[in-house]
Amino acid sequence: MSQSENFTNIGRFKRQESLATQAYELLKEAIITGNLKDGQPLPEEKMAREFGISRTPLRDAFKKLEAEGLIKAEAGRPCIVANFTKTDSSNFMELRSVLEIYNIETVISKVDTEFLQSLNQNLAGQMKAIKQNAYHDFIELDRKFHLLLAAQNDNSEFREINSRINTRVNRAFLILSSTVPSSAEEAYYEHLEIVSALEQRDARLARHKMIVHLNNVEKRFLQYYKDAHSNAK
Repeated sequence: MSQSENFTNIGRFKRQESLATQAYELLKEAIITGNLKDGQPLPEEKMAREFGISRTPLRDAFKKLEAEGLIKAEAGRPCIVANFTKTDSSNFMELRSVLEIYNIETVISKVDTEFLQSLNQNLAGQMKAIKQNAYHDFIELDRKFHLLLAAQNDNSEFREINSRINTRVNRAFLILSSTVPSSAEEAYYEHLEIVSALEQRDARLARHKMIVHLNNVEKRFLQYYKDAHSNAK
């Protein structure tokens, strides 16, 4: 979306939720998928008018997006979509590794049939997306896979932080999504091995498989970034 286009292309307000929540979710999706570009201004008055809502719920949505690092606010100026650099992505992936490794050790005792079923359903969706070349869907299922793991953690603050970090990492991969097809299947099989370790209730193996996966994620990201940078020249 160019900065001259209107904001009605972002989406429509349909669900029976607060206006602030709907505005937040629509804007978040538009940012993550790249429909709203890095550095793009978000003029409050214009957006409120085109969304058909008042400024109050829009401001509430902006506050939540700012807390997640997806937009930046400056006094006297419109909010803008936050820039997302290679360094930002690497930092978020480092934090994600710390969280994910801790989490897999914490939730191993909470593994049950329902939890495993939800993970396997997600894996089935990942393979379906790969077969259909639906790589944006795969990236979202990848994010949800890690959120399912975090959902078993009793610490609500941990779950919230993990969600924010995964959202930012997810955005990094969506920005570079043209390079994902080459390694989506690798990521799928790494997820499969993590679930297999959980099915065995083997904490040591699960931790090892998570470390291997996250190390490979970082290697793939660096290669994605290198390829995308080369293609841009």
